[in-house]
Amino acid sequence: MILIISSQSDDHAKIVMEKLMQMGANASLLDLSKFPQQMHLTMSYKNSIRNFSLCLSNQVDLPLGDCKVIWSRRPQPFDPHPEIVQESHRRFAYSESHEAFSGLWQAIDAFWINHPIRDEVASHKAYQLRIAQEVGFNIPTTLITNDPGAAQNFIADQGYDKTVYKSFLATEQEWRETRLLRHEELALIDCVRYAPVIFQEYIPAGIDLRITIVGEQIFASAIHSKDVNYKVDYRMEMSRARIEPFHLPEDIEQKLHKYMKKLGIVYGAIDMRVTPEGRYVFFEINPAGQWLFIEERTGQPITTAFANLLAEHDR
Repeated sequence: MILIISSQSDDHAKIVMEKLMQMGANASLLDLSKFPQQMHLTMSYKNSIRNFSLCLSNQVDLPLGDCKVIWSRRPQPFDPHPEIVQESHRRFAYSESHEAFSGLWQAIDAFWINHPIRDEVASHKAYQLRIAQEVGFNIPTTLITNDPGAAQNFIADQGYDKTVYKSFLATEQEWRETRLLRHEELALIDCVRYAPVIFQEYIPAGIDLRITIVGEQIFASAIHSKDVNYKVDYRMEMSRARIEPFHLPEDIEQKLHKYMKKLGIVYGAIDMRVTPEGRYVFFEINPAGQWLFIEERTGQPITTAFANLLAEHDR
């Protein structure tokens, strides 16, 4: 059985499940936000026998020990029971749920996309840049700091109009695009002391690259961000940007394979930029990045490749 950890509202999970059904594969969706209110977890150990299962709200048992393949696609947070009203007790219940499932994921012998531990490690931007350096990618000159003095020195070296800044994580409530520093923002540099900020040199774009890696397959797409108004971050005007398949040089593909191997993951969406002079610059990887917006614009069969990767490890 193929287990997909996501939610009913996730378009990527739904389209992959549809593809798997067409292929005759057995796949189940697990929404962790229904735990513990609507499902019961049981892990039993006796002598040399282990048994892991979830009893869902419809009284259907999900035999987790039968899962040969698990796709961890943006797991939803647990939802403690409303009868627990004291906040410290709710945090304790959540922590216990997290610990139980974290141990479960380590105990299950399955092929993961991506393994939770490796996925979490790979999501950290500082580590991403280190590995990118190790495999030989060009990266922007970067400073990560909450020291206003260090930030001021970096900006002075780069020039404020050649410095971008960005956050580590983007949420629906506090989404932040990559921004080119404005002159009036120099007066706010002291605010850096409240939380670390990523500062980088601005890399001019010939084209932006969105590179989706599924196992050994690489799907590269060129995003012509220089043709839109906001050239710093193509996501701001993605619907207007021209997107088309792109052929990567062999040495870049080799570095990408080496990069994924070092991270220990099998899926990722990588953002790079090709400068007007033809230099390839690595920005970051999202281990759970979206691909449908690329597939819809380019026709690249990413969903099929993803479903095939799941199915071939379920045999």
